[in-house]
Amino acid sequence: MVALVIVPGIGGSGEQHWQTWWERRGDAEAVRMAPRSWDEPELEDWVDAVDRAVTRLAASDDEVILVAHSLGCWAAAEWEARPARAAVAGMLLVAPPDPAGEAFPRAAASSFVGVEVRPLSCRSVVVASSDDPYCPIEVAERFASGWGSAFRDAGGFGHLNTASGLGEWEWGKAVLADLVRTSGACTGQRAAPGVSSDPRRRWGPSPSR
Repeated sequence: MVALVIVPGIGGSGEQHWQTWWERRGDAEAVRMAPRSWDEPELEDWVDAVDRAVTRLAASDDEVILVAHSLGCWAAAEWEARPARAAVAGMLLVAPPDPAGEAFPRAAASSFVGVEVRPLSCRSVVVASSDDPYCPIEVAERFASGWGSAFRDAGGFGHLNTASGLGEWEWGKAVLADLVRTSGACTGQRAAPGVSSDPRRRWGPSPSR
């Protein structure tokens, strides 16, 4: 079985956000991280919140997958870099914003400004939109390469949030299913140079949108 840790972006995910749909879908246990503030994010607080959510699920026999959106991608990646943490089976990183971009949320600029792209130690996939106002797709692809993640182009759907009108986002579910099929526990060991996933790799046919 699979359990999900839901890691939303700034402001949290509203009732019509695909993360909320997935959290409530009922066919997988899901825990949403709970930082002190969704609107005035502090990096360490968000990373601690991710850790608490993962710890809640780590004692089960389920494979834990982090499902992060927007600023939550950086919180998830920074959590994964911690030397002492529970193991997870994979990470889905959707629409990471560019910390160096002009549109990066001002509320997070001071706290998240020092985030770095480091190779992740488990199977991961970055999903980005071709017209995301918070991150050009080629920058998102560079993030994927640095994280050692597979990369998926979701098409032109903005920031892949509630305003994108994705509903339950069946295409995203298919990407998650691919990740689950190929996942393996994060060991804490970073991938050696040259063995990271090709960021353009496709796990079978691309799911239809």
